[in-house]
Amino acid sequence: MSNTNSTPETQGSRKSQNSHDTHDTVRNERNQNEADGRRPTPMEVLRQARAQLTELTGLVPETVSSFEQTEDGWSVEVEVLELARVPDTMSLMASYQVELDPEGQLTGYRRVRRYERGRADARGGR
Repeated sequence: MSNTNSTPETQGSRKSQNSHDTHDTVRNERNQNEADGRRPTPMEVLRQARAQLTELTGLVPETVSSFEQTEDGWSVEVEVLELARVPDTMSLMASYQVELDPEGQLTGYRRVRRYERGRADARGGR
């Protein structure tokens, strides 16, 4: 009988490996788009937003809570784990607003809120 539970250490190395894999995928997609002379697809923009935010902040995105094309490019809201706590429901999460140009290059980001993972949002739909 084997123990299938992950330790925080193995979870962290898995997240780190996933982050490296994402960076490689984004780099390959970017190179292919440049070679083809085409704009990135929405999924490519999402991958680029996540990878670039991780590279700048060191925080690994858990989910994308909103995504839209704007006049200036793209706007993405990303949820990240800022501070892990025990129990996990007490961990601190944050939402980051990420702005990208039409080619998917990050032009700016800002934290728009911080909250405990296990707490319902009192602001309605956000």
